[in-house]
Amino acid sequence: MKLYELRKTVAIVGILNFLYFVVEFTFAQIFGSLSLLSDSLDFLEDASINLLIFIAFAWSIAARKVLSYFLAVILLIPGVLFIYSAISRINEPVVPNGGGMSLIGSGALIINIYCAYVLAKHKSEEGGLAKAAYLSARNDALANVLIICAGVITYFWRSQIPDLLIGVAIFVMNFDAAIQVINSQRKK
Repeated sequence: MKLYELRKTVAIVGILNFLYFVVEFTFAQIFGSLSLLSDSLDFLEDASINLLIFIAFAWSIAARKVLSYFLAVILLIPGVLFIYSAISRINEPVVPNGGGMSLIGSGALIINIYCAYVLAKHKSEEGGLAKAAYLSARNDALANVLIICAGVITYFWRSQIPDLLIGVAIFVMNFDAAIQVINSQRKK
């Protein structure tokens, strides 16, 4: 029963993360926000990790390893878009919509707090997989607070700098997390 509940929880968390990836990615383009773009990639990464956890209980280690590499390739595609967008913003500065950033960042914060809440009851189960998902959602909430702050600062200051700094910081954290997921699968 515990395994069923955990699988159900990570399925819900994965679906929520994928849906909010679509929302945040779309509004990142509309509002011209690198931090929203970067955070949307984090939602895609979290959806992928939760998918991996969901199937980890049924698949062999070799199959999980192949899937983790496939997911890493999927994550590279929007990562290339982020790098291109960041370079473009440096060459041709665009001030993002600070109010929109804060609004979408607030929605992301709600999603991540909910995901951390539902994962918290499973964080000591199944060899640390659920704990990793819980910690990821909890830490993502911090990134969402930073996006909200960057949005407020941008709203009043009318500069791309807060958005650019937060976007790069989130991208670096996500890139590092993706490498860690791949390495953890490689060691198994």
